[in-house]
Amino acid sequence: MSERPASLIATPAGYADWLTELKTRIHGAQLRAALAVNRELVGLYWQIGRDILDRQGREGWGARVIDRLAHDLRTAFPDMKGFSRANLMYMRAFAEAWPDAEIVQQAVGQLPRGHNLVLSKLKHLQYARRAIEHGWSRAVLELQIEARRVEREDQAITNFAERLPGPNTDLARQSFKDPAAAEEV
Repeated sequence: MSERPASLIATPAGYADWLTELKTRIHGAQLRAALAVNRELVGLYWQIGRDILDRQGREGWGARVIDRLAHDLRTAFPDMKGFSRANLMYMRAFAEAWPDAEIVQQAVGQLPRGHNLVLSKLKHLQYARRAIEHGWSRAVLELQIEARRVEREDQAITNFAERLPGPNTDLARQSFKDPAAAEEV
């Protein structure tokens, strides 16, 4: 007796909707898991960078210790990537750019490592918040930084705060933003 393939079995009423709901839940769980892993890794990278900075400052260690640390960490964790000399230097720069652990845990910790590399060069928390708020990719983040979007928005001279009621102030400011820098897809 030959069985029919599962894809040819008739589905009961409501099955398609239930399957769609399950897929949505699975995708949501995958996204939340990826974000949680990202937050943990960003926190770990910040802590490693902070430790390097602290030890270099306190013990007077030079940059050669980073070479040794990269070697020792790659030996200890051969299946794990991310412990090259260059990456350890990025971790150090990241911790130097964001010295406040609370900022790293909040806004910056929600962004992927590549975003943080771009941001750590600039030390712009405003860009970090906007990247989260608007879901910018790293390429869009870099374009927004190059266009100096935040600085342009902050420099707009208006009398909205004095002339418009509070709830309408933000709406009025939004209407005068550069249309070329409007929401990305």
